Amino acid sequence: MMPGSPLVRRRSNTGGNTPTRLGRGTWSLAGMVHGVSRPRSQLVIKVLLAATLTALCMFILRQYDSAGTIDKFSVKDDVTHVLVTGGAGYIGSHATLRLLKDGYRVTIVDNLSRGNMGAVQVLQGLFPEPGRLQFLYVDLGDSKAINEVFSKNAIDVVMHFAAVAYVGESTAEPLRYYHNITSNTLGLVEAMVRHRVHKLIYSSTCATYGEPDVMPIKESTPQVPINPYGKAKKMAEDIILDYVKSNDQLAVMILRYFNVIGSDSKGRLGEAPRPELRAHGRISGACFDAAMGVIPELKVQGTDYNTEDGTCVRDYIHVTDLVDAHVKALNAAKPGKPGIYNVATGKGVSVKQFVEACKAATGVNVTVKYMDRRPGDYAEVYSDPTKIKNELNWTARHTDLTKTLRVAWKWRKAHPKGYTAVNYLNS
Repeated sequence: MMPGSPLVRRRSNTGGNTPTRLGRGTWSLAGMVHGVSRPRSQLVIKVLLAATLTALCMFILRQYDSAGTIDKFSVKDDVTHVLVTGGAGYIGSHATLRLLKDGYRVTIVDNLSRGNMGAVQVLQGLFPEPGRLQFLYVDLGDSKAINEVFSKNAIDVVMHFAAVAYVGESTAEPLRYYHNITSNTLGLVEAMVRHRVHKLIYSSTCATYGEPDVMPIKESTPQVPINPYGKAKKMAEDIILDYVKSNDQLAVMILRYFNVIGSDSKGRLGEAPRPELRAHGRISGACFDAAMGVIPELKVQGTDYNTEDGTCVRDYIHVTDLVDAHVKALNAAKPGKPGIYNVATGKGVSVKQFVEACKAATGVNVTVKYMDRRPGDYAEVYSDPTKIKNELNWTARHTDLTKTLRVAWKWRKAHPKGYTAVNYLNS
């Protein structure tokens, strides 16, 4: 008996496909004559048609949320949809703020291992309109989850910030850094390829250069990283650039930036590392901790480097300027023509000079303890930003170190315990 075929008693002898009683206990079914079925091809056509209609219905239903309204994140329209990995982190949250301000649609993916749900909630409060911002709790190491993100969302561009990013920690836990940075970037690029997303803005670092013989650093400076953090980032760069060589549809920008400081000028976002990570954190955060009495003193590691005052020299870039470079890179990215840019001010500042600026910004005479060098550090690193200025029309605007620290200090004083947020994992 053919599944789904109705059995009805004979009402007339008009012929056609009407079921006919052939004998006691025997029926002829529609499409069968004397026990011979319709051509198999017709059955196949029906099955294919049913499958197509089912798939179409599922696709249409996926465009709606539980309230029955269009889910803007899953459809292509005239709004560019940016996937921001690590969007709950310090740099990623500032980038998301700028993208939303500029009218982009943003999906944040973050596992909150280093990020702050409080930063996401600030952004959600600033941009509550449907279809502007969504947060997805996803670990980039979970390939199934990442592919689901792409399959359920109409992503146009990826800004890849998510990464562990402490030089000292990388020397203590090198495998963690290779997994988190190199392996996760490979998985992300594979998912992009699978789902035909062709634009990537990659967050890299000056640590890929190591300790060059000549300053300032240009994009052509040889990359010879000396710590696992820099090595993992360089490997990720190589993966991306190798793929571009084999697929000229991919539009890639790689931004190698230097030491990031500062916070949103309107006080909406700031830097709030987890307490257990403060030992690895940025010097600005450590200085603020000392100024607030969270720690008894500011520890400066290394006073015997071959620099003017014996402490490390770094190029400090304001997070707002860094984000501006990402947006300019996004707009300039072209298929098959990868761009690589240093993002920095072009001015080197020693750690001792930074400490004096921090004292001036906070108004606190912070106690400083000088210590031995930190493993994996390098003496002097600052950039030549000529290329990004000429090709992307980008220039660092926030170059007054004391002013930058003063704004960041204001946010920190207003948030002594960092962001106040609902515990996302338990809510």
